[in-house]
Amino acid sequence: MLIYLVAGARPNFMKIAPIVRALQARPDAPAFKIIHTGQHYDREMNDVFFEELGIPQPDVFMAAGGGSHAQQTAKIMIGFEELCQGERPDAVLVVGDVNSTLACSIVAKKLNIPVAHVEAGLRSFDMAMPEEINRLVTDSISDWFFVTEPAAVEHLRREGKKEEAIHYVGHVMVDNVLYQADKLTRTDTSGFETSAWKAARQQAGQRYGVVTLHRPSNVDDAAMFTRIAGALKDIAADLPLIFPVHPRTRANLEKFGIDLGPNVTLAGPQAYMAFLNLWKDAAVVLTDSGGLQEETTALGVPCVTIRENTERPVTVDEGSNVLAGTDPAVIVAEARKILRGEGKQGRRPHLWDGRAAERIVDILTKELRG
Repeated sequence: MLIYLVAGARPNFMKIAPIVRALQARPDAPAFKIIHTGQHYDREMNDVFFEELGIPQPDVFMAAGGGSHAQQTAKIMIGFEELCQGERPDAVLVVGDVNSTLACSIVAKKLNIPVAHVEAGLRSFDMAMPEEINRLVTDSISDWFFVTEPAAVEHLRREGKKEEAIHYVGHVMVDNVLYQADKLTRTDTSGFETSAWKAARQQAGQRYGVVTLHRPSNVDDAAMFTRIAGALKDIAADLPLIFPVHPRTRANLEKFGIDLGPNVTLAGPQAYMAFLNLWKDAAVVLTDSGGLQEETTALGVPCVTIRENTERPVTVDEGSNVLAGTDPAVIVAEARKILRGEGKQGRRPHLWDGRAAERIVDILTKELRG
């Protein structure tokens, strides 16, 4: 038996890593191959990156990245079809909601290869998000739905999915952040780019905050980005902020002439362990990232999400996340509430215990071996 594990971007590898480790640990588990579609080229994805994750390098690199959404999806589909026809896997496992998730699930189903979707059932109900379209289409054709939270189970039921195909297993992203946080306790962090900045704050007895922004709706619109930047500047008057800047976000900062002031330190994009080392001790994380909402909840770090919606409501209902929207006054108010010690006391949701991948591998092994 052979499973293809598909990843197209750096966050995808953090989701498949626990599944790889669980497959390796189980003697009767199916064989697997890691397929990197090449949707995103990331210079940080080197040998050290895979060593940190505790997984081998991808078996296949398709180099299908670049271009518009349609061009990228088409290139991935063509390359993945050739791959599946050359060596037909018994199942294809896709994660998350990127173009690779959509492209490879469509190809597999047209070849009558069953599809497992990890992180199934998440919904923002915002059709302006490309990720929402990818999620909806992938879930419409998947055979097994591996679900991270109760709301996702309800979405899938409402969409008519068979009860026996829906598996509430917890979250592989949480598996990974717990694995990496433990590994960090035995890692020399002094060489990380932001370690000196963090150490200087801690030695001065200062708290600090971490910022990430990359969603087009926030950073590609000059008026919106300027408003959000104003909120960050206000928060930074009380709390030094560090902002690892996505390349497109940095280009727009310059293009729109946005000044974040002296208390916001701009840094380059961070490798996974370096970034985890930075945000895990932050007083607050301000972000528009989906994954970071979950990771902060897993480690109990206060998070203010700068979006009007979230497809991860359990992080708000139970976790340490607050959905602030994009109104600067609300963003500032929520951050200050946390700094005063009046923020919500979240908890780690049910089954976010670091064993989601084991449950997935257990189910797939039984299903595939009949």
